[in-house]
Amino acid sequence: MKALLLRFPATAYVAPFAVFVVLLGLRGYWPFGPAIEYPLRTVLTLGTLLAASGALLQFKTSRPWSSVALGVLVFVVWVGPDVVWPHYREHWLFRNSLLGTSGTPLRAAPLDDTFFLIFRVLGSCLLVPVIEEFFWRGWLMRWLIRKDFLAEPLGSYVPSAFWITAILFASEHGPYWDVGLAAGLLYNWWMVRTRSLADCILAHAVTNACLAAYVLSAGKWQYWL
Repeated sequence: MKALLLRFPATAYVAPFAVFVVLLGLRGYWPFGPAIEYPLRTVLTLGTLLAASGALLQFKTSRPWSSVALGVLVFVVWVGPDVVWPHYREHWLFRNSLLGTSGTPLRAAPLDDTFFLIFRVLGSCLLVPVIEEFFWRGWLMRWLIRKDFLAEPLGSYVPSAFWITAILFASEHGPYWDVGLAAGLLYNWWMVRTRSLADCILAHAVTNACLAAYVLSAGKWQYWL
């Protein structure tokens, strides 16, 4: 693994996210249900993260309270349109053959299974923010500026890289592309402002933690894509 990382340094930033996306794409093809599939996906992604990205797992934030505040703001942006306009997401822009719908993706999941929900919350709040920030703002936003991305400082601002990263981040969120775009722009801005992956990870983790609390307390399962 060390030789691979020396030859292909992007592996540390890309591999955990790639494994997560591939396993997500295989959802529904496993011979077992979500009660096993999601914990297994979480464990395999975590294993990849520890093996490939262990040297990057140093979380020293520069603006912790501001990062927390930004995370809460992104959560408000994420759920705000649906709270203010209950039928907002029924518009064709968010319900079509390309994007799918904002229906409940966990319909077949055991929502009364405590073990499953623990893994779902921990995966969403602790694992996903790390692998996504490593990929989107740790690697892609720099790689779009310079192929030798390690020579480009974190938080470097070039408009094309900034917007392409935000748009691709939005596309990852399907029918929630609009708030995904807003979140991507805010996280990108925070990376430029702080030049710190740790601060972006913290903000992202706070957003996901608030969303998890909202999902569990209000039964808004559609937010767990």
